[in-house]
Amino acid sequence: MSAPVRTLIDEFIESQRRLDTPVARFAAAHDMGAAPRSQLIPLSAPGPGEHYAFQVDLDSCTGCKACVAGCHSLNGLDQGETWRDVGLVLGGSEALPFQQTVTTACHHCEDPACLNGCPVLAYEKDPVTGIVVHLDDQCIGCSYCVLKCPYDVPKYNDRLGIVRKCDLCHGRLSAGEAPACVQACPTEAISIIKVPSATASAGDWLPCAPDPAYTRPTTRYVSRNPLPANLRAADADTLRPQPAHYALVFLLVFTQIGLGLLIASLGAASAGEWLRIAAAAFFTFGLISSVAHLGQPLRAWRVFLGLRRSWLSREAVVLGAAFPLVALAAAGPWLDFLDRQTPLITVAASSVAALGVFCSAMIYIDTRRLFWRPSQSLGRMAGTVLIAALAPLSALAAAVALAAKLTLELSTLRGASSPARLQRGPLRFVVSARLLAAVAAFAALPLLPTPVSAAILVVGELLERTVFFRAVDSPKMPGVPSA
Repeated sequence: MSAPVRTLIDEFIESQRRLDTPVARFAAAHDMGAAPRSQLIPLSAPGPGEHYAFQVDLDSCTGCKACVAGCHSLNGLDQGETWRDVGLVLGGSEALPFQQTVTTACHHCEDPACLNGCPVLAYEKDPVTGIVVHLDDQCIGCSYCVLKCPYDVPKYNDRLGIVRKCDLCHGRLSAGEAPACVQACPTEAISIIKVPSATASAGDWLPCAPDPAYTRPTTRYVSRNPLPANLRAADADTLRPQPAHYALVFLLVFTQIGLGLLIASLGAASAGEWLRIAAAAFFTFGLISSVAHLGQPLRAWRVFLGLRRSWLSREAVVLGAAFPLVALAAAGPWLDFLDRQTPLITVAASSVAALGVFCSAMIYIDTRRLFWRPSQSLGRMAGTVLIAALAPLSALAAAVALAAKLTLELSTLRGASSPARLQRGPLRFVVSARLLAAVAAFAALPLLPTPVSAAILVVGELLERTVFFRAVDSPKMPGVPSA
């Protein structure tokens, strides 16, 4: 008999058998009964001043994504939903290049930004284990924790209308079982350790990951070999336009225009009555629009629970308190007992609404993102109020205010930052439309009838606020470049 013909597929399978990978070495050792056994979880609960934490052995991580599959399967996640990701970091030199896969999940931070920003107290940090748990039945789906977390950990679930995230499989840990990702890893690259809570993130942090000083993450990344000084995420240059959040665009623009018109009514004797009505209409529509942003709007009544530490709670409470005052100011002339108090009510409504606008700006400033720094967030929102306040009184003054605001916006187009490159690249059409609307409004203010110029102004502000959300930088753990 002739020998069987070897095909290209046979050669390929044979070459795969000869690969010396960590998985292959582990499998061979396992077959011989000599597989190494490490301690994947602590044998005792954390003591005083200790917390559980992930430890990732970079030398053992192969990027196989078994941890991703294990987490997805055990937690019953939806299709496309992941609580653990695998990224890539690069470095070294042309002569000695360096490449390493990195597995990441929630870091169960000592000072978790998600917990601090949640308006409904849907996050808890276990005082014994240090695990940060999300309470699904408390969540209203506002996604503010997504904006607050610098590691892109909380993920919004469209089907459920809430945010979910890794909870370190705390139920399994309490029963002496390893978390899904730990148990699934074939090379034991992930383990659970106990760390002193006071020194979390003091060392063993991934150099190219977001600054740990903000939230003090507890995850430890260890390697027996020194990492290159020029280590960077493989997707560091990837541009990721962010969601537009149109409901928030309408909330911010319309409440701020409403405040501006309310202020203008104090200086417009003849048109004051109609300006207050327009202000109430804008303000009301803005507040109603905000509900569309929530995944669970029927739970929105809980928004006051985080008043002590969440700027989102403060915004909701203060703008909610301003609404009846704005309505009374608009209705004053038709209510005999309020007619004489209308100016006083208008001042009170303007003051409370102005505080609400300040809270709106602080929501985004508090995320510590470059594009939402105080000069941009406060400047843009105060600019909208100022333009709306001046437009009914002086077209020239409103045009000057618009020019100043546009100068502030244009300053973000320069440089190599992610927001600048986003505006010059994927978002250039939206930015161009904003600039055209601003130029048209600048020309229309002194030339066209008030309703026409006002409509152009409103469209321009809506476009500006869309850019405000879409062009923001999005810090995250290292990933892989998109196709």
